[in-house]
Amino acid sequence: MTRKQDDSAELPVGSLDVSAAPQSGPTGRPQSVFTEPRTLKGHGPARVISLCNQKGGVGKTTSTINLGAALAEYGRRVLAVDFDPQGALSAGLGVPTHDVTTIYDLLLSRSKIPAEAIQQTNVPGLDVIPANIDLSAAEVHLVNEVAREQILAGVLRKVSADYDVILIDCQPSLGLLTVNALTASHGVLIPLECEFFALRGVALLIETIDKVRDRLNPAIELDGILATMYDSRTLHSREVLERVVDAFGDKVLETVIGRTVKFPDASVAGTPITQFAPEHQAARAYRQLARELIARGAVA
Repeated sequence: MTRKQDDSAELPVGSLDVSAAPQSGPTGRPQSVFTEPRTLKGHGPARVISLCNQKGGVGKTTSTINLGAALAEYGRRVLAVDFDPQGALSAGLGVPTHDVTTIYDLLLSRSKIPAEAIQQTNVPGLDVIPANIDLSAAEVHLVNEVAREQILAGVLRKVSADYDVILIDCQPSLGLLTVNALTASHGVLIPLECEFFALRGVALLIETIDKVRDRLNPAIELDGILATMYDSRTLHSREVLERVVDAFGDKVLETVIGRTVKFPDASVAGTPITQFAPEHQAARAYRQLARELIARGAVA
């Protein structure tokens, strides 16, 4: 079904509220006011977005879970794909990962179909394809396959018409699995911890994205760099964020995700923070992120 939008909204999505004096956000730029997204009249085909960074512990899984939940709140149909053998995304959404069909089975068996692996979560509109430690063996099995970089793309094409956005939670690596994710994607979102050492690998990641664009997927775009684990009280966080903005300009999203103990609490509960603590500042930040990506055209 072709995706259509309700034209009844008075303001364009993501417009800047000029009635209020512009305020400077954490990124040092005037803070836009992203309006409530319009209602979709239909769903699909999905835009595929990889959340990717070869450094671990930068907020990829947390961002996949909570961005997916926020987009679902705004009426988008979302499929989250756990593409990390640690299975943290699956655990964070409270879905079983053993004795079930996983993304590993879909990659290696042509007889398996995505419908066998897709599980519903407690968030209406948010589904997940789980993963477990078996996925760590996938690279060994895929290395001799023809067009091995495009196997995930073939899996996701089978369900693209059912969703508005597919979010892939990549493992902290630039190996064959991550290349599969980038080859299957229309866009890449890079969560970047506001810490000096997190900056060092971004150039390598962008170089990898450029190689995938040149050789495998000409349509892939950098949707944005998302600053995470930001602590406005520390000079270090503020300086790192300033350097990121200086280096990447408008590619750095206005939304910034702060540090909070609520994230691990929500993970233990197996639910997104948008449900665990819906009025918390972190939940509001992920709703703003969803609105910003819709305003930028990264999500319908």
